[in-house]
Amino acid sequence: MRFLLDTNIVSDLVRNPMGRSEQRLAAVGESNVCTSVIVAAELRFGIERKKSIRLERQVELILQRLEVVSLDVPADKVYAKVRARLELGGRLISANDMLIAAHALALGMTLVTDNDREFARVEGLAVENWVR
Repeated sequence: MRFLLDTNIVSDLVRNPMGRSEQRLAAVGESNVCTSVIVAAELRFGIERKKSIRLERQVELILQRLEVVSLDVPADKVYAKVRARLELGGRLISANDMLIAAHALALGMTLVTDNDREFARVEGLAVENWVR
C-alpha cells in the first residue's frame, strides 16, 4: 500500500520530528510514502508568508525525504468527477483539497490527513489519520 501525505501531515512531521506521524512513516517505510506537488506548493506558500528561514530549512528537509509527485492525467478527469459529486451533494471542500483527493484517487493511494472528516466526503477515497 502506498500513502500520499496531506499538508497537515507533512506539517506535523516538521513540528513533531519524533511524533506519531514520524513513527507511522518509519513503520510503513519512506519508499511507500509520497506527497503531492500541491502539498509542496501549500507548504512553500506558508514559508513565504512567515518569512522564516528555520521553517524553510525544516520543510525542505522533509520534502527532500519524500517523493513529491507531479499532478498528471488522469487526475484531471478524477477531479472533475469528485468536484461534480461534491457540488451536487452540496458538500464542497476547498479547491486544493479536491485536487489532493483527486491526485490520491488517480494514483490509487491512501490519503493521510488530519482532516479526515472533510476528506470522508470524497467517495472512494481511502483515508488514514496518523496524528490521532
